Amino acid sequence: MTREEKAVAIEQLKDKLQDNLYFYVADTSSMTVAEISGLRRICFAQGIDIKVVKNTLARKAMESFPEQRNYAEVFPALKGTSAILFTQTANLPAKVLKDFRKDGLKPQLKAAYIESAIFMGDDQLDALTKLKSKEELVGEIIGLLQSPAKNVISSLKSGGSTIAGLVKALQERAA
Repeated sequence: MTREEKAVAIEQLKDKLQDNLYFYVADTSSMTVAEISGLRRICFAQGIDIKVVKNTLARKAMESFPEQRNYAEVFPALKGTSAILFTQTANLPAKVLKDFRKDGLKPQLKAAYIESAIFMGDDQLDALTKLKSKEELVGEIIGLLQSPAKNVISSLKSGGSTIAGLVKALQERAA
C-alpha cells in the first residue's frame, strides 16, 4: 500500500468515525471468504457498514480525534485481523453478530464503542444486544407518560356510566 493509498484509507475511516457514534471491532481471523461474504451481506441488509481494516490505519484515524471521544481505550483491541462495523443503532451489530454465530464462534467481538463508552471482549456481546436504541427509549418514555392520562380518562368514562346508571335507576323509582 502506498503512502497516498494509506492517507486515503485514513481519511475514509475518519469520515466513518465522524458520521457514526457507534462501532464494533470484530475478529474475523480464521473465517473463510464465504463466511465473511455472508456476514457482509447480512450487515448490508441491516444497514451496517463493515470494513476490514489495517489496525495501524484505524489507530491513526482515531488518534486524529479529540480525547473526549475516548478512542484510546479501543486501541488494545486493534490487534490481529480486525473488521469494524459502523452503525447508527447501538445494539444492531451485536444482534447481527450473535445471530451469525449460531453455527460457530466467529466473528469474536473485540470491542464496541457506544457514544464514548467502551465494551471490551466477547463476553460483552449479550449485554450489548440488550441495549435499547434511542427510538425504543423515547417510545417507552412516551408510553409511561401517556399511561396516567389513559387511566384518568378510563376512570372518568367508567365513572360517568356508573353515575348515569344511578340517575336512571333513581328516575325509575321516582316514577
